Amino acid sequence: MFESIRKHSKVVMLVLFLLIIPSFVLVGIDRNYFTGGSPVVARVDGKDITQDEWDNAHRMESDRIRAQSPGIDGKLLDSPQARYATLERLVRDRVLAAAAQKMHLLTSDARLARELQSIPQIAALRRADGSLDTEAYRSLVAAQGLSPEGFEARMRQDISISQVLGAVVNSSTASPAEASLALDAFLQRREIQVAQFKPAAFASQVKVTDDEVRAYYEAHPAQFQQAEQATVEYVVLDLDAVKAGISLSEDDLRTYYKENLARLAGQEERRASHILINAAQDAPAGERDKARAQAQELLEQARKAPGSFAELARKHSQDPGSAPSGGDLGFFGRGAMVKPFEDAVFGMAKGDISDVVESDFGYHIIQLTDIKQPRAPSFEELRPTLEADLKQQQAQRKYAELAEAFANAVYEQSDDLAAVADKFKLKVQTAAGVTRLPAPGATGALASARLLEALFQPESLQSKRNTEAVETAPSTLAAGRVTAYQPAMTLPLEQAQAKARTLYLADKSAQLAREQGLSRLEAWKADPASVTGLGQAITISRDQPQGQSRAIVDAALQAPVDSLPGWVGVDLGNDGYAVLKINRIVAREGLEEPRRLAERQQYAQAWSTAQALAYYELLKQRLKVQIKVPRPSPVEPSELQATAN
Repeated sequence: MFESIRKHSKVVMLVLFLLIIPSFVLVGIDRNYFTGGSPVVARVDGKDITQDEWDNAHRMESDRIRAQSPGIDGKLLDSPQARYATLERLVRDRVLAAAAQKMHLLTSDARLARELQSIPQIAALRRADGSLDTEAYRSLVAAQGLSPEGFEARMRQDISISQVLGAVVNSSTASPAEASLALDAFLQRREIQVAQFKPAAFASQVKVTDDEVRAYYEAHPAQFQQAEQATVEYVVLDLDAVKAGISLSEDDLRTYYKENLARLAGQEERRASHILINAAQDAPAGERDKARAQAQELLEQARKAPGSFAELARKHSQDPGSAPSGGDLGFFGRGAMVKPFEDAVFGMAKGDISDVVESDFGYHIIQLTDIKQPRAPSFEELRPTLEADLKQQQAQRKYAELAEAFANAVYEQSDDLAAVADKFKLKVQTAAGVTRLPAPGATGALASARLLEALFQPESLQSKRNTEAVETAPSTLAAGRVTAYQPAMTLPLEQAQAKARTLYLADKSAQLAREQGLSRLEAWKADPASVTGLGQAITISRDQPQGQSRAIVDAALQAPVDSLPGWVGVDLGNDGYAVLKINRIVAREGLEEPRRLAERQQYAQAWSTAQALAYYELLKQRLKVQIKVPRPSPVEPSELQATAN
């Protein structure tokens, strides 16, 4: 049969063609047929953004940020909020590119040339005759993985895109009157007095019974949810673990000492005096020639009588900092002076007087007055430093070799970490109560969202196999496995009794505080003479809250001021209740003109930004933008604090 198919292959291909093509016509071809199955996460102007594109964009953005800030916490880059921000930037770029195309915004050659010349790295490639060093330019853009043509095409696109919102931003205006009106309202100051009714003051009035606790527990089941938890074991391969296995020989240490003694001992310092005749780089040639001639004349005088150098500096040097002290500049090392000056000083012998040295400041005559050689520390003095440096260097090289072997080992021996630990001389660590999100204050491997994500993958939970090796920090790999798993559950009342009692007491105390506050508010409104317990008068504003909570500040500034004094109550939730007396509006007087000008500039910038954002939202509507991924919830302050720790 197969021989028959082989002999009649052309006929078979024709039959298959006739069978397959009509099926595509009738059923249609899914986009994923061509995209490899990557789901669509957003759509702009009818064009899809896939999960793969999103992942690649986020990886590139994370790499860029890590390159700029090597010490950044990786959890910040891997959070759902950071990933969603990357998707929004990807959508924004597509929106602006589509808008630029529809508006036929093009970049002329002259505009492109101006923009390229404004880039300092490219401007520095200009030769003295004004021509561009094309080879250096090609090397510069090649470092970004682009050819000159590709780089310039990207620049044209970026310039065209910038014109979309640039037209809105540049045409935005805010008059001083508008700015003052808005800022005076937003930064208005009000004098208030506050009376707070805190739940703790009412806790003794609450009688807690078992029935009431049970009723509270049954009415608030969400408060007694226990998140899914796992007991895990894990191993970590990092530089410290690698260093622990490194032994240094005495010969290695002594060789390293000899090779690095100059660096470890410190740099040589030299003391010099100079006479400076000022001559700016852009000064006319005649002035510079005159200055050089004066310097040459002073050099001849100094060489005839070296002992008179200090007196010549006091009389003729145009350096106001050193002239009064005879031109003395004190001791300095390499890197402290401009290069022509430094090269001259470190090429002289003690007591020498240099030729005329030209720098950006003018013309110098230099006398080297002293040389301070650093004391060479002994081998024993430097032994701790030598051991630490050499171990660090060897660990970095060895880590690169071990990382791949570690990743292979946790995969190949996937049902156990003990063998991996023995092979790499690591410790198997255990932890209970591990959740999908890093615990507040967590450190080490279990503070890594990437490792936790791997541990809570369905395959890891079901098979109890090792996770892949995950980079949890620079030069740090970790792998773990789940040994026990507890799904999310509502704690039974027996386990939640103490928590339910505490929550019930807090709830009832806050309710009593609220009732007392409302009662006092009504009484004080009706009879101002009966007011007692108000705090001292304070002046608050949005930029100067005087230690008051956001809820109190907002309530005080949003309250009507048709008739003053006025009264307003503020429900503070679990923190009780507050009654505010608003005495008067305090004028914003005595502001210096520089501050008013800065405020107006900030307002104008904020106004132009708001207009640009509004226009961008309009473009999104016109281009029928769809983001199919739900926006993650904002990060709570406690989570940010935990991440910072």
